[in-house]
Formats: sequence, structure tokens, C-alpha cells
Amino acid sequence: MEKTPSYFVTNHAPKRIHSMAKDIKLIIVVRNPVTRAISDYTQTLSKKPEIPTFEVLAFKNRTLGLIDASWSALRIGIYALHLESWMQYFPLSQMHFVSGERLIVDPAGEMAKVQDFLGLKRIVTDKHFYFNKTKGFPCLKKPEDSSTPRCLGKSKGRTHPKIDPDVIRRLHKFYKPFNMMFYQMTGQNFEWELEEDGVSHSSQD
Repeated sequence: MEKTPSYFVTNHAPKRIHSMAKDIKLIIVVRNPVTRAISDYTQTLSKKPEIPTFEVLAFKNRTLGLIDASWSALRIGIYALHLESWMQYFPLSQMHFVSGERLIVDPAGEMAKVQDFLGLKRIVTDKHFYFNKTKGFPCLKKPEDSSTPRCLGKSKGRTHPKIDPDVIRRLHKFYKPFNMMFYQMTGQNFEWELEEDGVSHSSQD
């Protein structure tokens, strides 16, 4: 097993992985692309506090409302575009899509689906998780009850900066057709549109 988030959005990755192991099983974790973009920005901001605001980077022209889709933080969330590249080499039957939102609220349920997809016995269950209120994420308990649980590191769980609600609305509008295309391609409705009016500006990374 190997994990690198950038594979999904790297143009030559599908072909190279196919040439290495064409029967490989692929697991892709996705979340609301608007929240994902803000999370991406938050991570960069922590390393480069001098960068422009999210609002400045998100637009080519704020007055005209022209979104800058070339900005990597936004481009990564156009999942349909990236999936198209993978579907040239792999059938959907070799891909499993995990909802990042459901992974937080029901980690055991999402892990059950992952284990089924991999043809594994359901060993990881709800007894292996507990919710860490400080982080805002579930943590994984080790099989031995006495050992330290595995929680996300310091780079996760940062408070997101407050983003202009109008920018949030414009981004939801921008992503909506791509999201609908992604739902159609995967046969899964991730229900990101339901969050359109309920995005918390202080949500956790």
C-alpha cells in the first residue's frame, strides 16, 4: 500500500501506475471542494504567512467574479477533471471513493466499505475509534488497549481563516457543475450542495 494525495491530480500518474500494476485497487478520499480549498490555503498560510488573502488568490478579477481555476488550491477540487484522466487507464470497479465528511462522522462505516472493497475481513470497526473534541477528528485506537491512540498530527485541525461569505457562495456556484459531473461519473452523491448555506468559516482543517 502507498499513499500520496498528489497522484490523483498529477497528469502522468495514471499511465505510470497502470504500467506498474494495472490490477491495482485505488482509494480516493474526497471532500467538499470549497472546504478543501480553504484547508489547502490554511496549510500554506501556516508556512508562508506573507501570502495574499484567500479572496485575492481565488479570483482573476474579483469585480467580474472570475474565479482563478489555475490556482492549485481551487484546481485540485475539480475532481471530475482529474477522474477523467484515471478512467482512461482504470475501470471504476478498481476505484473506491471515500467521503471525507463521512470519514469524520462515521469512520467505522467508511472503513467497513474500504475493507469490503479490498476484499479484507472487517477487522477495523467502531470499537477502534474515539472522537477527539480538541482536534475535531476521530482517532484510531491501537488493537492493544494500553497503547497510545493514533491521532492526526499538528498540521491537521488548524482553525480556518474567516472567508468572505460572498466568495464562499461564488465558489459553490463555480464547483456545482463539476460536482454534478463527478457524482454522475462515480455513481455517488456526496451531497456537497447541501452544505452551501452551512459552511462554517471556523471549521477545522
